[in-house]
Amino acid sequence: MVGIKDVAKHAGVSVGTVSNVINRPDVVSEETRHRVRSVIERLGYVRSESARQLRAGQSRIMALLVLDMGNPFFVDVARGAERAARDAGLRVMMCNSGQSASEEAEYLALFAEQRVRGVLLTPADATGRNIEAFRRHAIPFVLVDRVAEGATECSVSVDDVLGGALAVRHLVDTGHRSIAYVSGPPGLNQVKDRRQGALQALAEAGLPASALRELPTERLDVAAGRDAGARVLGLAERPTAVFCANDLLALGVLQAMYAAGVSVPEDIAIVGYDDIEFAAAAVVPLTSVRQPAIKMGAMAAELLLEETESDADPEEHGHRRVVLQPELVVRRSSLVPR
Repeated sequence: MVGIKDVAKHAGVSVGTVSNVINRPDVVSEETRHRVRSVIERLGYVRSESARQLRAGQSRIMALLVLDMGNPFFVDVARGAERAARDAGLRVMMCNSGQSASEEAEYLALFAEQRVRGVLLTPADATGRNIEAFRRHAIPFVLVDRVAEGATECSVSVDDVLGGALAVRHLVDTGHRSIAYVSGPPGLNQVKDRRQGALQALAEAGLPASALRELPTERLDVAAGRDAGARVLGLAERPTAVFCANDLLALGVLQAMYAAGVSVPEDIAIVGYDDIEFAAAAVVPLTSVRQPAIKMGAMAAELLLEETESDADPEEHGHRRVVLQPELVVRRSSLVPR
């Protein structure tokens, strides 16, 4: 591997001069800069980022660990975080826990080994044990798409209780009195909060909690949605509407209805959550609760940057909980009043 000493030898300059060309080119003459850069290009020298970080005492890498990078919602979160990090001269390491607590633990251990600048985390472990273990490493982190519990970290989330209420209030207003909630893994806080909002909307309308029938799934993807859709069709008393905890589940339910010859929204209405790009492009455009995913990722990265600035005092940093507001986007999948 070509090192900085090799570059210095071939360019006929000191190691310090090569370092200045890379890090402080303004203090080096134009002729020397040109000669050193020509050697760097010819030899294929790449500086050791890990060594630079050890000298500077701080990493230029921010880690992002989400539940499912196959979900366009988290892709948008990553896009927002990456923009904010790039503007600050940092880069983002994007990782996927696959909704697995064990994989999440492995990634958090890796982040600790690499001494990343900080972590943006959407937790997969409902018990909180992974977070407690990671706190021991004193690496700052911000929770994304989840409200911080306690005052030990920042968080950026959406009011999922309100989001669930918006979805079910819309269905009730269009005449539905029997609604299935395809909820995803029951241990996720987002799933619980959206259910709470749905029940609040039913109570506001004077309807019993039994009007909402919950159908949990192991995952939050299209395949799980197709399976849930088949379960909805197999119910003895079929509901007239389905509210799904995310759009991928809703698209799977829509596929199951289409395959069975059930008309949406004439026979059954569907509402999703997230408002990913594919929601509007579905064969029946999907009504969905929109989350500002790009804004969420950017704000989370900005909070982490505030906490990890070199001149910031960790003892004086004020942890903040940012709660963004969801918005219902009505499309054809729920538009037929009953």
